[in-house]
Order: sequence, then C-alpha cells, then structure tokens
Amino acid sequence: MLYFNLDSESQCHLLDLPWEDVLVPHILSYLPLQHIVSLQRVSKQFHSLVQVYLANCRTFNFSTIGPCIPKEAFCAMLKDNKVLQNLSLQNCSDWVTDKELLPVIGQNQHLHRVDMSGCASLTRHSLVAVSLSCTHLQNLGLAHCDWVDCLSLRSLADHCGGLRSIDLTACRQLKDDAICYLAKKCSELKSLSLAVNANITDESVEEVAKNCRGLEQLDLTGCLRVRNQSIRTLAEYCPKLQSLRVNHCHNVTESSLDPLRKRNVVIDVEPPLPRALVLLQDMLGFAPFINLQI
Repeated sequence: MLYFNLDSESQCHLLDLPWEDVLVPHILSYLPLQHIVSLQRVSKQFHSLVQVYLANCRTFNFSTIGPCIPKEAFCAMLKDNKVLQNLSLQNCSDWVTDKELLPVIGQNQHLHRVDMSGCASLTRHSLVAVSLSCTHLQNLGLAHCDWVDCLSLRSLADHCGGLRSIDLTACRQLKDDAICYLAKKCSELKSLSLAVNANITDESVEEVAKNCRGLEQLDLTGCLRVRNQSIRTLAEYCPKLQSLRVNHCHNVTESSLDPLRKRNVVIDVEPPLPRALVLLQDMLGFAPFINLQI
C-alpha cells in the first residue's frame, strides 16, 4: 500500500488525501485510461476512487484501448458520467453499437467533441441522438461511417449550428444536397473533409466557399467530379484558407491552384515542374540540370 512518512509516529496513506480535490484532478487525470482500469482492481477503496474519477471525467479517449476493451466495461465506466465534453471511439468498431452509445449520449449534453470514425456497427440513430442532445457540439469525426445518410446529416445541421470541424471522409451516401444544407446551417465551419466521395461536385464546394468564409482546411482527396471552377470560387470567398487537399482530383489543374499557392496555402499536389523533375530524377537516378531562364 502507498503511504507517506510524516514522522516516526504517524503515516499518511495515499487514499487519506482528498479525493475530488487532490487525487482525481492532480494524479488520476494524468494516468492513461488502461492504468485507471487496472487500478480499480487493487482494493475496494481504489475501486471507489476510480468510480469517482470516472463519474467526473470530462475526456474519454478509447482509441488506444478500444480493440481490447469489452463493451460491458465501456458501459460500466460511463454509466454515472454526466459531464463528458470529449469522447473518442476510434478503433472501437469491433463492439460499439447504438445500444452502448445511445445512453452515454443521452446523459451527456455538454459534449463538444465526438469522434465516431470507423465505427461501422453504429447507425444513423447515433448521429441523430448526437444532434438532438449535444447542441453545443463543435468537432465531429465520422470518417468511414458508411451509415451516415442525408437525413441524419440534415438533423445535425439543424441542431448543431456552431459546428467548427467535421470529417465526412468516405461517407459515400452523402450527396451535394446534404453538403449544401450543412454549409448553409453551419457557417462557422473551419475544417471540413469530403474526401473519397465520388458524389461530391463543384456544387458542394462552391456552397461551402460562399457560406463558410472562415474555412481554414478543406480535404477533397479523391473527389473526382470537382473541377477548377469551384477551386476558383474557394480562392475568392475563403481568404483564411490554410490547407487544401486535392490529390486524385484529376479535373483540378494548376490554373486554379496557383492563386492559392501565392497566398501560401498548403496544397498536397506539387506544381507541374517540380513534380516532373521528381519523376525524371527517379528514372535517371540523379537530378538533371535544367536552365529555367530559357
């Protein structure tokens, strides 16, 4: 057992320290979640301490222990928590379903950040629950959630107008009408990913540009139907843009990207000449000298 020697006649046990004022905020809050789970097995007192911590914890990140945690443990850890602000469920796709998540969402209305990326066993009901319960939501991760549809995204847009960041990578059910609706309702968006969705066209990008003028990051990787026209609109309406990803957007050319490069926007596609030099170097095994003044 852990204790402190105060003098030869007295000892102070670790658990004698104030739990909610000292142990929870200044010790347990710095331990990895897997260590917290193990700690409650030490004794009945430590189990009670951990329960106090779990009930008052504002951030739960299951991304590192998701694959090995039983869903019963997830439910037990969060059953008394009503103050959650950040919840990450990455790597929990093997076991998390609506049955486990809906009670957690229903009793935590102060969530600001939720990451459900890759949770393939959830359904649109979880997204609707988030939109109805968590009206102060600012950051949402839905990457590779094929179950996200237009109606559930509209519900999110209607109730979470303060959204700042949303990752819709590979949400392949979504089409232009849903993205345009989101852009009109959530005009404070700063970061948006529409990557790997062949349904997305210039219509979505232009609507985002015209409504979300504070946009800083946009990912259009693999959006094959996006063209130069919408990229020019993006350059015109989004002066705060910092990052643009257009790899595999074969209809986006340097004519629309060059104005953004001149503003120091980070773009994941190299300009044509450096790209050609890299390819030539790979073929020849050395970098050829080219007189650029010709």
